[in-house]
Amino acid sequence: MPSSVQRKRIRKDPADRRAEIVAAAAGIALTEGLECITLRRIGEELDVRPGLISHYFPAVEDLVAEAFGHAASAELDALIPAGRTDGTPTRHLARFFAHATGQAYDNISRLWLNARHLSRYRPVLSDRVVAQEAAWRERLEGLIRDGVGRGEFRTDDPLVAAIRILVVLDGLGAHANTDTGNRPPAIRRRRQHRGA
Repeated sequence: MPSSVQRKRIRKDPADRRAEIVAAAAGIALTEGLECITLRRIGEELDVRPGLISHYFPAVEDLVAEAFGHAASAELDALIPAGRTDGTPTRHLARFFAHATGQAYDNISRLWLNARHLSRYRPVLSDRVVAQEAAWRERLEGLIRDGVGRGEFRTDDPLVAAIRILVVLDGLGAHANTDTGNRPPAIRRRRQHRGA
């Protein structure tokens, strides 16, 4: 005799459910790409009906942008924590460089490449990419400005210095999808370095 045991549905707080949806979408974005975010795919990931996902995100484009923003913000917070109170600007910048490249960074590099490409024809995602780029510039500029103020760094323009650093990191990240075996040792070390 077949059993028709129904799972007990757990009603979650709307803010918690929304956060769960965004986190699942960000995970998929990081490992599979933004194009793989669909209401059905997120529903499968969370073992809920796609209709529940559409209740929170009627347009999948909004979920795609939110997933990218979530992943990019988490990365920024890990690399340059807001409200730094421990350590010196030099120590924070050294930590940033040590953690911002290498194989562990490849998924987020791929996500940035993916988001920038798709943002050409997805306005909601484009707005989120612009906002994330600004957040990165501001956080890195603030760190550099703090270092200049403490006499640890020298630059006439912390914003230009921040942009230059980000351009170099974007250039390194652009190679996340390519073989690194034929690169000079100094470049391979920069991509593979994982410091404290």
